[in-house]
Amino acid sequence: MKKNILIVLICLLALNSFAQKERKFIREGNGYYNDGLKDTTKLDTVSFGKAEVAYRRALELKPEDFHWQFNLANSIYKQNKPEQAASEFEKLLDKTKDSLEKTLVYHNMGNSLLAQKKFDPSIVAYKKALRINPSDPETKYNLAYAMKMKKKDEEQKKKDKDKDKDKDKDKDKDKDKDKDKDKKDQDKDQDKKDPNKDQENKDQQKPQENKISKQSAEQILKALENDEKQTQDKVKKAQAQRAEKRKVDKNW
Repeated sequence: MKKNILIVLICLLALNSFAQKERKFIREGNGYYNDGLKDTTKLDTVSFGKAEVAYRRALELKPEDFHWQFNLANSIYKQNKPEQAASEFEKLLDKTKDSLEKTLVYHNMGNSLLAQKKFDPSIVAYKKALRINPSDPETKYNLAYAMKMKKKDEEQKKKDKDKDKDKDKDKDKDKDKDKDKDKKDQDKDQDKKDPNKDQENKDQQKPQENKISKQSAEQILKALENDEKQTQDKVKKAQAQRAEKRKVDKNW
């Protein structure tokens, strides 16, 4: 009997020592966490980092404690590690059935997602928190802020898309201009290589002074034929006169 009592006392002392260590780590974690909150003008990642270490030591002694896990997730978030924090908060959803605790988890998970600019998932998280506690003013504010940021992001993306379209249009215009310039340059190069074409271009640029119409040409030809006929008639007449003279004249 005494032996059994001794074993029970040893177990109680061990549990007490175990609990004291756990509380010690939790007190340290809470102290470092509060130190990190003192200066609101900057992010004290050192203090929050020490808080994370202390909470992890407490969880080694009591792994399933919801509150220490929640504090651990918060200390990670405060170190500007929203992705890791969101993962930790998500794990907590299956570890509590308490409505208040679930509200806190959804709210903080929404903050972690919003910090990553994951607007749609953060909005979902805030709405789930408000379904449990519709009167929470902080969650209402964060939900409205997340929706505003989502709209702003969509508008910016639309502007960027329109700018890209305008840039593509300008590029196409520049390409067309380059094509026209290249064609002109090619024509110039071809003119240099082909002297006949160059002469032809020069001839085309000269005033068409020497060209006459078909009618004028025919008139000129007809006039020439008349002149030639008159000349022939004169020659024949002169020949006839000389022949007459030869008849009356004596031959010596």
